[in-house]
Amino acid sequence: MKLRFPRPRRRLVAAVAAGAVLAGAGTWTVASASGGKSAVHREDRFLSVPESPGGGDKVRIDMSYFTSGDRGRRPAVLLAHGFGGSKEDLRGQAEDLARDGYAVVTWSARGFGRSTGRIGLNDPDHEVADVSRLIDWLAERPEVKLDKAGDPRVGIAGGSYGGAISLLAAGYDKRVDAIAPQITYWNLADSLFPNDVFKKLWAGIFFTTGSTGGSLTGRPGADAPPPSSAPQGGCGSFEKSLCEMYERVAVAGQPDAQARELLERRSPSAVADRIKVPTLLVQGQNDSLFPLDQSDAAAKAIAHNGAPVAVDWIAGGHDSGVGESGRIEQRTRAWFDRYLKDDKSVDTGPAFRVSRTGGIDTTDGKAQVRGASSDRYPGLRNDTRTVPLTGRPQTFGNPAGATPPAISTVPGIGAVSQLSGLGVGLSLDFPGQYARFDSARLTEGIRVTGSPTVKAKVTSDSGEAVLFAKVYDVGPNGQQVLPAQLVAPVRVTDAKDGRSVELRLPAIDHTFESGHRMRLVLAATDLAYASPARPAAYTVALEGGGLSVPTAPEVRTASAALPWWTWGLPLAGALVAAAVLLTGRRRTAVPAPDPALADVPLQITGLGKRYAKSADRYAVKELSFRVERGQVLGLLGPNGAGKTTTLRMLMGLIRPDDGEVRVFGHAIRPGAPVLSRVGAFVEGAGFLPHLSGRANLDLYWQATGRPAEDAHVEEALEIAGLGSALERAVRTYSQGMRQRLAIAQAMLGLPDLLILDEPTNGLDPPQIREMREVMIRYAAAGRTVIVSSHLLAEVEQSCTHLVVMDRGRLVTAGPVADIVGSGDTLLVGVAGELTEAVAEKVAALPGVASAARTDEGLLVGLDGMSAATLLVELVRLEVPVERVGPHRRLEDAFLTLIGGSA
Repeated sequence: MKLRFPRPRRRLVAAVAAGAVLAGAGTWTVASASGGKSAVHREDRFLSVPESPGGGDKVRIDMSYFTSGDRGRRPAVLLAHGFGGSKEDLRGQAEDLARDGYAVVTWSARGFGRSTGRIGLNDPDHEVADVSRLIDWLAERPEVKLDKAGDPRVGIAGGSYGGAISLLAAGYDKRVDAIAPQITYWNLADSLFPNDVFKKLWAGIFFTTGSTGGSLTGRPGADAPPPSSAPQGGCGSFEKSLCEMYERVAVAGQPDAQARELLERRSPSAVADRIKVPTLLVQGQNDSLFPLDQSDAAAKAIAHNGAPVAVDWIAGGHDSGVGESGRIEQRTRAWFDRYLKDDKSVDTGPAFRVSRTGGIDTTDGKAQVRGASSDRYPGLRNDTRTVPLTGRPQTFGNPAGATPPAISTVPGIGAVSQLSGLGVGLSLDFPGQYARFDSARLTEGIRVTGSPTVKAKVTSDSGEAVLFAKVYDVGPNGQQVLPAQLVAPVRVTDAKDGRSVELRLPAIDHTFESGHRMRLVLAATDLAYASPARPAAYTVALEGGGLSVPTAPEVRTASAALPWWTWGLPLAGALVAAAVLLTGRRRTAVPAPDPALADVPLQITGLGKRYAKSADRYAVKELSFRVERGQVLGLLGPNGAGKTTTLRMLMGLIRPDDGEVRVFGHAIRPGAPVLSRVGAFVEGAGFLPHLSGRANLDLYWQATGRPAEDAHVEEALEIAGLGSALERAVRTYSQGMRQRLAIAQAMLGLPDLLILDEPTNGLDPPQIREMREVMIRYAAAGRTVIVSSHLLAEVEQSCTHLVVMDRGRLVTAGPVADIVGSGDTLLVGVAGELTEAVAEKVAALPGVASAARTDEGLLVGLDGMSAATLLVELVRLEVPVERVGPHRRLEDAFLTLIGGSA
């Protein structure tokens, strides 16, 4: 069907379309203005269109129209939703564009939301024709700018399914003026059948979603128009030909020529020579459904037609995302401002941009993203270099039924692909099912930007082989990470006597650090793809010397934007200094050291800290206690007890409102010299994620300005127990590893007073036990440890003394044994059986209230008798005593002391 008609006929079609809309149900609503934003008018209605080019039943397309203000004629934008979505997904973006001076249409494609009809996967005769009818409708609106009669100024944007429709519409309808497709396909057959291998998991998700008769966003509402015809068989909302094609391919396990032809006709590549409008291509690096090679093919074809093209590789895709939607919406708006509003002053961004992740932002836990760019698109094979690989020819097998399969990306848990950029990943290859070839350790880092290639000779005893090629990043400790969790499938035919092939691996943007290796793996199976069910033996030998990797050196990473505090804090400091000078304020005199406390690690006297702007509400009030050398003091209390506030005052981070803190006789003030004798780990530690653990410790110690020989780094590292992980970037560390590195940092210099706040967070049981022993040994050497923790069982085993706080006040302080043993019930452990007669004799003793046998021994309630006297009496009665101790645990004592509410 031709979507472009001679002018008179086009006007007639537009009029008919407009009339169909006016005949349908239509409502005007006004989106309420908030936050100072102008009001947006929204018109909801159904557009009635023919079910097929030949006519027949009507299909009703659910659409919304957004405008804002009285701006006269303005350009229009069509926003298309993704597969399984509906027009409702786009309402926020539509309202923003309307406020920015556009007339905006959103609609639900056939078979989705409240629209009727069948899913045709962007069939030119159906979904693409519907877009042209929407453009016809826009041509009749008085608010829309026209290039000429029946030809509105219009752009189209959309993601995935909606991105493809923008490309297709630009190829079929010359009235489209600019497009911004995102994470979409250029050739759907190549996407679902890459190199003639069936992408079974993603295809299954596609067709299962449509075959259930609805969408991922929900089934049509009760007020939605009924479908134009009932579903046939198990096809649900899909066109019958598509459903039959999927079932045929899924059963066979590989595509046929008819299946490829069906999908290629619905692909933008079918109209490659007709897309001649400015195009912003956004593609995801973490996308096993529509990889980067899809946007690469689109960019080359559209640029060949002479149209402006920009390519943006985001740190996300169908497998994961890191929240770049705001940036992409802004860039899309700038693209339309330039090419729809003809605003030549607008910066549309570089010809090529790629987002690069670099660790975790410790303030919010999100991946840090920086942009790298170039004034030209480098493609996927730019400035290549060869990395030699070693490995003899290897024979491996395709197991019967292709089970168990190797694992790369699994749709649904593909967020792991984002972690691969941070040195973490999930991948699995089974022994006997793959060949492996390694490079030497890299002497310098290599940033790979594009698709690596390798030449190999493949032999199969069945004459055919299906291989899955991938390149791992292997660290110095042998840990391997699969960049973006991507794998390249390939079917090799006529391989009975061996066949030489060039394998193109997935396009990536990844740095292989110095000291790492590149590892090429060719596997026989992959969970996401269909492999031959019949067993076969494959032999693979390398040809050509190694892996050819593209580097794109002209793509430069932008400098990180300076956070506000880099200029805000110095400015604030300058203002405060000026205020002090102008008002003549003098620094408060520091109290003189107390010689009597010169050997006392810590004494707190009458300490108080009020909440901000409060005269009578205290975080800490009238707190006093003393800590001696050799003690491991546990600071306990429920949340809000004031423990962290106390520790921060102890370290000079905040000033107390009342009382004082003295360390070895010196009063604590910010920057007090005596703080050099204090090591602390409070509220987590911050590390530079791109540096190794050892480099972070070295930098920390250098910042103290003290001699390197005083750091005692090796002792601290032995305590941390990180092994070879010390040479890895901190961004690859687990939470437990970061915790141990932070504790090692606190122990640098072997301080006389060590303060640890929740030191066992993130540690596993063996590491917790090791940390307990470290604290005990550290104090046994004549030093002092203060530990704040909620793990009462650990505190009971590791601490010699306790300070218990509640609501900012001291509840009790003293040795652990005294606090735990303050109850009047003792547990007597005995050897062998204990008779009831013996228990009765003990219960009859003066000063004993009760005695009862338990599984743990004899439980004795005292009523005036001391524990020492009880022990004497038990010996006299010939009770085989092994131990005597308090029946209460620290948890019992703690809950009693704070009133049972922790």
